[in-house]
Amino acid sequence: MEEIFISRPEIAIDDFMIVFLSGALTIVFAGAYVCVFALVKIKKLKKYFMPIAYFFWVLTVLCLYVLSDLIGNHPFTQKVLFMTMLAYLFFPHFIFFLMDKSHDETCEH
Repeated sequence: MEEIFISRPEIAIDDFMIVFLSGALTIVFAGAYVCVFALVKIKKLKKYFMPIAYFFWVLTVLCLYVLSDLIGNHPFTQKVLFMTMLAYLFFPHFIFFLMDKSHDETCEH
């Protein structure tokens, strides 16, 4: 039977805390982006809070960049992460666009 080789990135002991914090903050800031964005869209917050949502998105991107840099991602993986973050920026807009359109169509009938 052949041995299975799994290549995992080595994380330096000195970088462990930064990797851990940047990973955790990526999740926290991504959640804050979606939360503030959704609250503005459903009119629970004023529209002038929307730049705060985008600020949380920028923080998410920065933390993800630090994380991917420290764990030494392959260039292809970095491109996939970049595309994912762009999708994460635009996907909530698309969802609320669909919700508005479906709500308008149901109200007309």
